[in-house]
Amino acid sequence: MNRIYMDNAATTAISPEALAAMLPCFGQNFGNASSIHSTGRDARKALEESRRTIASCLSAKPNEIYFTSGGTESDNWAIKGAAFANRKKGNHIITSQIEHHAVLHTCEWLEKQGFEVTYLPVDEFGLVNPADVEAAITDKTILITIMAANNEIGTIQPVAEIGKIAKAHKVLFHCDAVQAVGAIPVNVDDWNVDMLSLSGHKFHGPKGVGALYIRTGSRVDNFMHGGAQERNRRATTENVPAIVGMAAALFHACANLEEKACKLMMMRDRLIEGLLKEIPHTRLNGHAMKRLPNNVNISFRFIEGEALLLRLDLAGIAGSSGSACTSGSLDPSHVLLAIGLPHEIAHGSLRLSLSDTNTEEEVDEVLKVLPQIVKTLRDMSPLYEQYLEENK
Repeated sequence: MNRIYMDNAATTAISPEALAAMLPCFGQNFGNASSIHSTGRDARKALEESRRTIASCLSAKPNEIYFTSGGTESDNWAIKGAAFANRKKGNHIITSQIEHHAVLHTCEWLEKQGFEVTYLPVDEFGLVNPADVEAAITDKTILITIMAANNEIGTIQPVAEIGKIAKAHKVLFHCDAVQAVGAIPVNVDDWNVDMLSLSGHKFHGPKGVGALYIRTGSRVDNFMHGGAQERNRRATTENVPAIVGMAAALFHACANLEEKACKLMMMRDRLIEGLLKEIPHTRLNGHAMKRLPNNVNISFRFIEGEALLLRLDLAGIAGSSGSACTSGSLDPSHVLLAIGLPHEIAHGSLRLSLSDTNTEEEVDEVLKVLPQIVKTLRDMSPLYEQYLEENK
């Protein structure tokens, strides 16, 4: 059975370009980038070339890019580092209710350390209102952290407007751009961000590697202490193979960004339109237009998302009910609850996230298989039976 993978928001397959770039780092170019001999210098050269590549893709300076173990570490470093470095100025942080748990749980932890956090609501499409951000700013506000695009419903936030507000009020602005980098154009100056998080495995790079952009002059404490790596900002021996692979993957993604986005949007919209047309009692979650090119998130009334996923998996189709980081939780998505969905509908949601390796034939197969699975599950649902009785 040919399997169809549509869970690219959780992780992506490593690209041929990234794999080819990484292989020499496991063989002849295996050195420690901190060593001063020629083998170490070769590794350092590969490391710094990767830093320049990633910086160019973000319109940043190379010395503003710091390598991490992934998006979660980058988020933690940005938020905790900014909070403690600026604590004498104030203790207030602004974020939104639909952030990734790497942000939300970090903010919750900071509340236990004496910081105050404002969790802004979003509208029915998952959009943060920039006016709400500005209204929440006080003379104690030291950080605003708002994601670029939501990992579950794909809604793209008005980051540039929020960044402009933060800059006008001289408040540090961090953006979790893990889902956005490699999918939409990202320019740190246009967005007015002071810090930005990214993760390699979201754009066909390897897992376990990411980066944090820190604008020159931003007050941010170090997150890890030890050696002098990453210009004394992030101790531990750099993972050169993964960093090189991440840079190659991002370069390839950005070089083909417009072409890839057009292909993805065509498949995305076919999926959305087909599912909403063929399956009654469904709704699209997230903004119809201001959404990631590859994101489809739909709620199906009267069924459980877990049962839907299992049936899809048996049919050879990989999807998700939300964030991969919460797949073990029985609670409904905090994102779907924040946009106003009741628990029972939030539980019946499906996220399909595409990559440019998906095909129109795969879209056709999903549109063929999924309506039948939903029908089968509804036929087994007492809630659906009750609905039909009440609406005869």
